[in-house]
Amino acid sequence: MKTLRQTAPPLTLMLTAIGGPRQIAGKLRRALRTLGLWLSFGEIERRLERLKERGYVARRPSRLQLVFGALDMLRFVIVPFARDYYEARGINFHFHQVLRFLDDPVSILDPTGMLSDRDTIIGHLMQVVHLNPIYDLELLEMFPAGVAELERQLEQMLHGTHPRAKTIGAIIEDAEYHERLLGYVRSWQRDRKTPELVRPSSLRDDPSAAAAERTFATLPGFVEYCSALPNDFSALLTRYRSLSGFPVAGSS
Repeated sequence: MKTLRQTAPPLTLMLTAIGGPRQIAGKLRRALRTLGLWLSFGEIERRLERLKERGYVARRPSRLQLVFGALDMLRFVIVPFARDYYEARGINFHFHQVLRFLDDPVSILDPTGMLSDRDTIIGHLMQVVHLNPIYDLELLEMFPAGVAELERQLEQMLHGTHPRAKTIGAIIEDAEYHERLLGYVRSWQRDRKTPELVRPSSLRDDPSAAAAERTFATLPGFVEYCSALPNDFSALLTRYRSLSGFPVAGSS
């Protein structure tokens, strides 16, 4: 079954992704909450502490390390794997990002989710067919019953009663994604060793891309990567400029 994303003209998709007054008000509320979180210097520490209590964080990176770690996640995993996926499905990658922004600007502005609120992370999970949702499920454990709330909202999406059902419907290109994700979330809550819900990708044949995916797929992997980065801005910038591909262990 084809979705609206696959059948509607671009203008219809853009207008649907923007939504009406209720949806626009929700976007503004999420944006203001995220801005407040970014301005709260203690919030990232509180969140890292909660994740440490849950066993996801061993070493606590600085905000600067998190920023450069996020940049590496974007350029080595998020962008190339997304581009590969959408091109394989005949979807224009750049226009798809426009639709994502129109549906929820905050989900693009905070790619790590570390300073997003609960519903922004849930909305992001529902609007993007994820390479691997495990990172976001672990991130939701920053919030009381965060994963249970994801389950509830996925049920709403499947019943067509979610407040963002129409705007997300303008973006999601896989009609079965929400049902698969709901099944995975339920299994994961019962057993954390549930096989991961991984999206196929030809990039896994590339050792550098595969290594980057393994590193950034989970929240502990991302945080540990950030913690191992230099903690000096000049050193971080030099490293960022010099690194053209994700380093593979054992390669020269």
